[in-house]
Amino acid sequence: MNKVISIKPVPLGGELQARVTAPVERDGALPVVVFSHGYGSSMEAYGPLTDYWAAHGLAVVQPNHTHDTDPQGWRMRVDDVRRVLDQLALVEAGFTVDRDRIAVAGHSFGGQTAGNLLGLQVRDPETGTETALSDTRVKAGVLLATAGRGTELTPYAAEHYPFMNPRFDRMRTPALVVAGDNDNSPLSTRGPEWMTDPYHLSPGPKSLLMVPGGEHSLGGIPGYDARETTDASPERLDLVRRVTLAYLQHALGIDDTAWKSADVESK
Repeated sequence: MNKVISIKPVPLGGELQARVTAPVERDGALPVVVFSHGYGSSMEAYGPLTDYWAAHGLAVVQPNHTHDTDPQGWRMRVDDVRRVLDQLALVEAGFTVDRDRIAVAGHSFGGQTAGNLLGLQVRDPETGTETALSDTRVKAGVLLATAGRGTELTPYAAEHYPFMNPRFDRMRTPALVVAGDNDNSPLSTRGPEWMTDPYHLSPGPKSLLMVPGGEHSLGGIPGYDARETTDASPERLDLVRRVTLAYLQHALGIDDTAWKSADVESK
């Protein structure tokens, strides 16, 4: 694998900053993945995944969402990603990015954020309205351990996280959904299958990777030695890294070789 370099903080105006990770050796403009972290996490996290993608030729931009506790935090996160896309010139440090090859990805709450750019809609709990937030600059997405329908939230989750009410029927941009078959979220009454809603309830083309034995950490993607990892497994982590990379290379028109042999469900 190629060596990688991370640059931080990259100021993007106001409180918004980003961490940019890219391969040291590169040839031409780099495809871009904007990665949205989980609730309460930061741009410092997810190195096991973002470093791997960068080592294989992608530029990964991780905005530091700072407003998760704001009632409008779900919407402000989407605005953060849009501002990254608006200001890609600011993340270029010794390399150029390919503006025709842009993907978004996210874990947990970050998956909902990324999904909004793909066409997922949220009913604003304050106004009751739904707003289309998709972005045509985004060609594909990877949604990792992303929440399902809001009708199956626990009473606690429905009270404290009313923005978790996604609608998937307009999420038309291609995406890979990654879920652990042992991810029993305390936020849902349904069990691990809840995390597959972004695949089953959205229009194609979509693909689904079920991670055997995977919990919410999917083998260890939140960070190196991260405390929140409950299912640490080199094998699970390797599976998630390999398949997500293969998908991104496929969806962005880089290389189809690895994706053709990936064991996933597709529609």
